[in-house]
Amino acid sequence: MTKKKPSLSIKQVFLLGSKLVITLSVILCVFSLFRTHSTSQIHKHPRSRTIFHVQQQFNGPSKIAFLFLTRKDLPLDFLWDTFFENADSRNFSIYVHSEPGFVFNEWTTKSPFFYNRQLRESVRVVWGESSMIDAERMLLKEALEDPANQRFVLLSDSCVPLYNFSYIYNYLMSSPRSFVDSFLDGKESRYNPKMSPDIPKSKWRKGSQWIALIRKHAEVIVDDDAILPVFEAYCKRRPSIVSGRKNIKLQKQHNCIPDEHYVQTLLSMSELDNELERRTLTYTLWNQSTTKTEKTAWHPVQFSYAKAGPQQMKEIKGINHVYYETEYRTEWCRTNSTFVSCFLFARKFSRGAAMRLLSEGLLRSSDSSVVVTTHL
Repeated sequence: MTKKKPSLSIKQVFLLGSKLVITLSVILCVFSLFRTHSTSQIHKHPRSRTIFHVQQQFNGPSKIAFLFLTRKDLPLDFLWDTFFENADSRNFSIYVHSEPGFVFNEWTTKSPFFYNRQLRESVRVVWGESSMIDAERMLLKEALEDPANQRFVLLSDSCVPLYNFSYIYNYLMSSPRSFVDSFLDGKESRYNPKMSPDIPKSKWRKGSQWIALIRKHAEVIVDDDAILPVFEAYCKRRPSIVSGRKNIKLQKQHNCIPDEHYVQTLLSMSELDNELERRTLTYTLWNQSTTKTEKTAWHPVQFSYAKAGPQQMKEIKGINHVYYETEYRTEWCRTNSTFVSCFLFARKFSRGAAMRLLSEGLLRSSDSSVVVTTHL
């Protein structure tokens, strides 16, 4: 006869079920604690997809990637043509973000240096919106594909170089740091509390979007997928108020300009402040005025032919420090421990002003020297 297995009693079934429930509860608690810890770490340090972090080997000289952010064409291409003509082609590369579908060729630019230098993909950029950040990241991403690119300079379509290529190359390559205008502004109200805890207020920074990066920091920006979504959700430009209709709710909305905060805040969140020269290399003359969204606002002054003479350029080149009023901080300009002029570029220049720079030979000489020690 086959013996029947003894059936479990109700008490045994209950005990077995209790043990199973307790075991599952312990597992869930451990998982919950692990997830909470991981989330807190993400809040401390932005998550990264590690796309370009593997060091690529290359032979040959290091390059500066010139990244032009344009509306459509490049109105000062004739000036940049002269600038690049006097440079070794092995020392630079050019990338242009223009409106979708625009192609740089013999019909759209006077300089062969810009032929087919537009990005493979681009977006329609609207000032004061996150599309500006998207365009900057696209430029960096494509430039990072070339392992020889070791410095990355973001320029507008109204930027001009203040020195010749040799001086600018030595200036950038002699410093192991990025040049990012970054400061705390206790007076401004662009920080949205809804950004917390992903972006704590203590890490919120402001500064100029015109940056010059080392490769490591360019990778951090391209790899970011933690901080950008927060900016897209909570850092938005306040819409213009229709004349005669004062919308109280609209007036109270945070007026945030993403491109003046994103890079600075991301690098601060990544604990990289100590790897920066906290200043921009692009000079801008600001004028205070009133807009539809702000009682007082600052806007860049355009340099005309009359304002682009030798004396004006000498004054800009003579600036050797920048004072940050909100931090009571004076930033003395130096590279490789050598005191230097603060600015390598300037904006906003009209075509007439750029023509004067060329005709009077204001880009021919460097006016000074930089002690060069290459840092990669």
